[in-house]
Amino acid sequence: MFVQLKNVSFHYKNTKELTIQNFSLAIEKGEIVSILGKSGSGKSTILRLIAGLEIPFSGSIHINESIMADDKQFIQPEKRGVGMVFQDYALFPHMTVAENIKFGLKKMSRIQKKERLDEVLALVGLKEYVKRYPYELSGGQQQRVALARAIAPNPSVLLFDEPFSNLDAELQIKIRDELRTILKQTGITSIFVTHDKMDARALADRVVVMEEGTIFRVGEPAEVLNNEFTMSPVPV
Repeated sequence: MFVQLKNVSFHYKNTKELTIQNFSLAIEKGEIVSILGKSGSGKSTILRLIAGLEIPFSGSIHINESIMADDKQFIQPEKRGVGMVFQDYALFPHMTVAENIKFGLKKMSRIQKKERLDEVLALVGLKEYVKRYPYELSGGQQQRVALARAIAPNPSVLLFDEPFSNLDAELQIKIRDELRTILKQTGITSIFVTHDKMDARALADRVVVMEEGTIFRVGEPAEVLNNEFTMSPVPV
């Protein structure tokens, strides 16, 4: 499996109560997985653990057969090859679209940066907006810039935290369809958290339902979401 979490448990510093309890999940390369749950279920914490923003209390995390975290070692976030698209997009307001996207391409030459910029702009359909600033873009366009910036360094894994929460309903439907197409074109393994069943149904190859820091159900969207209120916990 390309991403694997084994018996991961975690609690925040100010509490002894476990936020994540014995969480195990295996994700294939190129798979799009949605972690679905209510506020406080622990879904965003899972993203932070994969990204390296938090250290697990126990268990292990592997990406592409390399150990990212276990009881003996911990790989820092910048060395994991993980890209993140934040809920508020986190674009630099003083930078153009091009400058935002090229920000993470520090190890490339100027020519390589230009080539990669052109590639990702074409992928997200923003070639005509290269010189604009974030405030000159719509919410959907800003999200595409954030996606392009995350994709540009060729990450092993892409993480999305409530990617559509700032969009109106009509734009939400349009953007999530576009996002699935883009992710499948790139082949990047992707994990996104949401509380919206329709987002999970439209985007994911597989849905993980979380409750109180544990996995409640895992399966294909149609199977999981059609039976969500009658299901019982199953082993992962």
